[in-house]
Amino acid sequence: MNGSLRIAKFAGIGVYVHWSFLLLIGWVAYQHLSQGEGWFAALRGILFTLAIFGCVVLHEYGHALAARRYGIRTRDITLLPIGGVARLERIPTDPWQEFVVAVAGPAVNVVIAALLLPVVLLTMVTIDSTQLDPLHGNFALQLMLVNVMLIVFNLIPAFPMDGGRMLRAGLAAVLPHPQATRVAANVGQGVAILLGLLGIVTQQWTLLLIAAFVIFGARGELQASEARATLGGLFVRDAMATDYITFPPQEPIDRLLFQASRGLQRDFPIVLSGEVIGMVYSNDLRRAAVSQEMLRTSTAGELMSDQVPIVSDDLPLEAAVDKMQQSGSSAVLVAHGSRLVGLLTHSLLGAYLEFRRLHPGNQSSRGFDRSI
Repeated sequence: MNGSLRIAKFAGIGVYVHWSFLLLIGWVAYQHLSQGEGWFAALRGILFTLAIFGCVVLHEYGHALAARRYGIRTRDITLLPIGGVARLERIPTDPWQEFVVAVAGPAVNVVIAALLLPVVLLTMVTIDSTQLDPLHGNFALQLMLVNVMLIVFNLIPAFPMDGGRMLRAGLAAVLPHPQATRVAANVGQGVAILLGLLGIVTQQWTLLLIAAFVIFGARGELQASEARATLGGLFVRDAMATDYITFPPQEPIDRLLFQASRGLQRDFPIVLSGEVIGMVYSNDLRRAAVSQEMLRTSTAGELMSDQVPIVSDDLPLEAAVDKMQQSGSSAVLVAHGSRLVGLLTHSLLGAYLEFRRLHPGNQSSRGFDRSI
């Protein structure tokens, strides 16, 4: 994720912190200092926040390692002020696999809470009987309760929480996957409406934010499922571009950016002596666009990646999308035998899905503009 710094790597998975996480740390310190609690309380608050997010990282590793069991790679784990995100290369379509991957995260929090329980019991014994609030200053008890809250929150049966994926997995065991997603998304949106109403009645505005988060998450999951269902029965040759733009390695980056701003093509093969030697991907162009130095001095050859996935034109389109996700690429070259015949990109795929939506009765790709 852009704007993130890697702080650790375990089991081959990098852990990143987004720059906005620092805002949370600053806000925690400010809350303590503004109430006159002093720097010691502020430092304790920061350490407690870091401990919470340590539990969040372990939660995400639960998902990642469970997914690895089924051959699904995790690109990275990123910490944001609102929580953690494990970027799996794909979501399992097998119901049991999806259930195991989803439940693995909350299961980690169950283990953490169980390990903290003996510590909590020991510290409770030493608390002065005159102290009315046993939570005050009890780091272990507070952290255990946070883990219990994480378990409960993540088990809410609503996308994008783990409970929503577990619900979809259970439904998918007896229903077609798209229908299971639709039912789970509707249930999630119903839960979100209830949370929103509860937030208004109790004036707990955080619940309104959670409700909005769930509604948008459910809608996004449903759209992704419907898009994937649309790919069924289609092949790469149906959606690929046969007329696309290439550049030589010495081409200035600003020329690629200019071309990207004019049309649908955002990824550009780099060709030398008639051979494709690399690809400048859309993400690389976006990074270059914010650097004046790169715009002035860099060439396509310096920015390109030499890792260019190639798929066959008779590969099912759904499998090609999986390959793009697995490689983290926004474009793949298309071959017929040993000859390159086309280019498939995220932007072109989006245009093709829109074409299919507008022409549902068109079983062929006749009428789809393959030039980008």
